[in-house]
Amino acid sequence: MVLVDRFGREATDLRVSVTRRCNFSCIYCHNEGQGAIKRPGDPHDDELAPEEIERVVHIAKEFDFTSLHLTGGEALVRPDLEEIVARCARHIPNISLSTNGSMLAQRATRLREAGLKRVNVSIDSLHAGVFKAVRGPDIYPVLKGIARALEVGLTPVKLNMVVMKYTLPHIPQMLEYVEKGRGGLVLQLIQYMPELTGHEEWMADIDGVAAWLAAQADRIDIRRAHGRRIYCLKGARVEIVDPVYNETFCGNCHRIRLTHDGKLKGCLNRSDDLISVRGTSDEGIRAAFRRVVANRLPYYGAYIADFPKLDLREGEPISLEAGTP
Repeated sequence: MVLVDRFGREATDLRVSVTRRCNFSCIYCHNEGQGAIKRPGDPHDDELAPEEIERVVHIAKEFDFTSLHLTGGEALVRPDLEEIVARCARHIPNISLSTNGSMLAQRATRLREAGLKRVNVSIDSLHAGVFKAVRGPDIYPVLKGIARALEVGLTPVKLNMVVMKYTLPHIPQMLEYVEKGRGGLVLQLIQYMPELTGHEEWMADIDGVAAWLAAQADRIDIRRAHGRRIYCLKGARVEIVDPVYNETFCGNCHRIRLTHDGKLKGCLNRSDDLISVRGTSDEGIRAAFRRVVANRLPYYGAYIADFPKLDLREGEPISLEAGTP
């Protein structure tokens, strides 16, 4: 039986943070709303074991969840990620992964064999210097990871590019890169979210980006699930994810989240709705799912209802000028 919240939103997607450790140090990181990262190279005692994750996924399947997305931190810091994928695929075969891509090349084949279907790779610029300034490490292992993911069929590979002051000028080069992927790559332009990390001065005009894309697009499709526009130009597919100031953004959210230490939550941006499922019975896990869905609020539009005025020229094509972190 599908769980439905009081706003009529069905809960069908489970996003599992398998760790909050990460080997990158991105300047905009909000770490899935879970706070600061410590000792990224060492195992954390509070991380769920593969069998614990499988148990929660099994209960999610009972409630007709249809997709599973694994994330971190950086999920690939866990050496047992292939086991996690294999266990979860027994219950929900539609499994995807978010990663920074730095360790993907070495493990893409094994992950595919375990049951992983596709990956999202975070990459904010193809310029090595800008990438390093924004994210910390070098870009080259990430590019190798993307290439390997394409080779083994973890497609489409969705490239997550956070649009902010320093990455804005690098959108055209990223589009060219996606075009060369011959349909295996999809670009997701994600609006920088200052309410999670501060630094409002880093924001870029996402509406101007949309207008810039629309002016060049061969066609514009609509993604049914969220009503988002998909810009198709020269073989590239580009989607804009624009939550900030968007009071309808959460209207079609179908996600429930499981934290690395075994707590269900109804929203990425909130940590005041956590319900622990660790060490409880199967019926306790079922009750937690029911409760977390019942308590869900749209973050934009209900939890945050007061939207400040945008001080931007809304809808006008932008000029892509260089910025430096």
